[in-house]
Amino acid sequence: MEFIRQENRIYAENDAGKVIAEVTFPQENNSTVCLDHTFVDNSLRGQGVAGKLVKEVVDYAQKNGKKIRPQCSYAADWFNKHSEYADLVAH
Repeated sequence: MEFIRQENRIYAENDAGKVIAEVTFPQENNSTVCLDHTFVDNSLRGQGVAGKLVKEVVDYAQKNGKKIRPQCSYAADWFNKHSEYADLVAH
């Protein structure tokens, strides 16, 4: 699956142009983004797509010296399960 990257948004579309996976992470301040929305279409559930989207945001944060405030429930759970990225979580 190929992700499309925009400022504060990473997503994927199907062949018809419908968004089938998406994560949004608006800038809170100069050092923090808020991971506030994760969406995966039912047709993709159980394939690890949501985790890949969150990891894309993690990679973005690491490359840009940002912290992440995981506001959506999926992202919060993901960070709880991936303690190796605890240093990226803004409190």
